[in-house]
Amino acid sequence: MTDVLAHEGAVMLGSRLKRLAERLQAGAERIAADCGLPTQPSQMPLLTALYRRGPMTVGDAVQVLGISQPAVTRILSRLVEMALVETSRDVRDQRSKTISLTPAGVEAMELATTILWPRLRAAVGEVCDAPALLAMIEATERALAEQPLDQRPAGGLAIRRFTDDLADAFYRINAEWIGDMYRLEQTDIDVLKNPRERIIAPGGDILFVEDPSLGIVGTCALQKTGARQFELTKMGVLDKARGKKVGAFLLDAIVARAHALGCDRLYLLSNTKSAAAIHLYEKIGFVHDAGIMDAFGRRYERCNVAMLYHPPGARQDVAAE
Repeated sequence: MTDVLAHEGAVMLGSRLKRLAERLQAGAERIAADCGLPTQPSQMPLLTALYRRGPMTVGDAVQVLGISQPAVTRILSRLVEMALVETSRDVRDQRSKTISLTPAGVEAMELATTILWPRLRAAVGEVCDAPALLAMIEATERALAEQPLDQRPAGGLAIRRFTDDLADAFYRINAEWIGDMYRLEQTDIDVLKNPRERIIAPGGDILFVEDPSLGIVGTCALQKTGARQFELTKMGVLDKARGKKVGAFLLDAIVARAHALGCDRLYLLSNTKSAAAIHLYEKIGFVHDAGIMDAFGRRYERCNVAMLYHPPGARQDVAAE
């Protein structure tokens, strides 16, 4: 059976790491019990912080552990019930609560460092390269602290769906690049001036890339040409957005959108003058195809390149045919 989280790759990274954490913690809990420790893995970070750094406030613990105050309070409440941690009021500020290990808490941590942790280190070392994994986690945490996930990819690029308000941007972006390299043909004009009628209504779609400072800077369309067949067409990026990797970002989104629309056959038409674009198409899985050229190439006077998309897993099969 297909592992859904693994199959979806990076978009499920958070869920996959959570699953991994649950498996690691379940094993650590069983080892802790075997070592005679009554604690849960989720409680060990706070116990360790108190053991290493001494008494602190709840606010200090939040900062040291990098987790929310409600989470710290919840863990603290349970550790107090277990008599491993005690609380007291700061004599200088009665509103501030100081937390510290009890003698039983110190004993538990001494047992953990002496008996539990060596066993855990050895166990983890059997399943992965722990130093390399920890270094990657540290780098990821540092990067997210500098710029949260919702402010990425770099520059804050975002995908937008077609609305009638964006029809002008669809025309303007494509008219710019087509006019610079070729000439607008009548088939271009028909589509660009009537995107809802020519693209959206028949079952296709148009996506845009928005830059937080530059606005809409790129667009690409899926034009339905058969029951489960689409042409990837009218892809353009404004010159002012060059170097921001808008094209690659947009292509990933448009291919995913094609699959969501039930596409079994995705093709495109281009010209050898668009060398950079063709290289990008090849990079993500488009393959030059004489059959597509014969069937659709006459649509544009400028067309001398026709390509058919092959999903990554199918490329080896295609090459072998």
